[in-house]
Amino acid sequence: MDKVLETSEKISSMEIRGAGRIATAAAASLRDFSKAMQTESLEDFNLQMEKAADILLKTRPTAVSLSNAIRMVMKYRTEDLPSARLAVVLNANRFIENSEKALERIGQIGSRRIRDGDTVLTHCNSLAAISVISTAHKSGKKIKVIATESRPRFQGITTIGMLDKLGIETELIVDSAVRSVMNEVDLVVVGADVITANGTLVNKIGTAQIALCAHEARTSFMVAAETYKFSPRTILGELVTIEEREAKEVLPDISKYSHVRVRNPAFDVTPHQYIDLISTEVGAIPPEMSYMIIRERLGWEMEEDISD
Repeated sequence: MDKVLETSEKISSMEIRGAGRIATAAAASLRDFSKAMQTESLEDFNLQMEKAADILLKTRPTAVSLSNAIRMVMKYRTEDLPSARLAVVLNANRFIENSEKALERIGQIGSRRIRDGDTVLTHCNSLAAISVISTAHKSGKKIKVIATESRPRFQGITTIGMLDKLGIETELIVDSAVRSVMNEVDLVVVGADVITANGTLVNKIGTAQIALCAHEARTSFMVAAETYKFSPRTILGELVTIEEREAKEVLPDISKYSHVRVRNPAFDVTPHQYIDLISTEVGAIPPEMSYMIIRERLGWEMEEDISD
């Protein structure tokens, strides 16, 4: 269980960050735990696996990629211990492999929307969004990227480092400069932490403002997301929990103030009306088709969901 606790701490502290990385780290953690667990009882194995899954699940309440990954890994029904171990390992490896393939496919599909000479704006640090951008670059299209700092965790610094290594011309801006540069932008490409049943996007704080600016400037806004970032429970009307993180991320010396409260929501909500396209590994879809992705791709059953 020590390795599970270590992984959960890394996810909680954002040492492991990004919806896709969180999901694959959790899947790998459950796989490794199942292989290392010392038990001769299937009942004990199941109890320990559920406990490990619950620990990981509570680390980042907004990230549906985490809950979907855990659910896919834990979806096993066996009558003996060896079969249970094998099922968990196979489920986890399948999820990780499919996640890697999904990024490549998203890049291939989304990059077709980028034209030679385009300027692309991106926010935070999304492997799916970077796959779209890098695939366009590798195909020979001459593009420029504008990346936001993405405060308060400055994930944009990670993004510009990745783009720089790829040889892509990049500019870094503070988040509040988005409207100032939007008229220079041909396409906005962002990732996703959650996509709801009606195509609404929950993503890194600041995304909604960027979408609003893009809409006002008539700039196309694309979301790049693996299908496991779609939220099945929103079909039932469940709201997405917006994680509030520690004040010290915004104001490290908060204790010196007596009458100041710092709010630090990690995510915001972008209405589907501001999204032109969602690029997934199964195709480019309008946000209104999100319901079909949940029902057909994720395979969730309403009866099963209600009984949870």
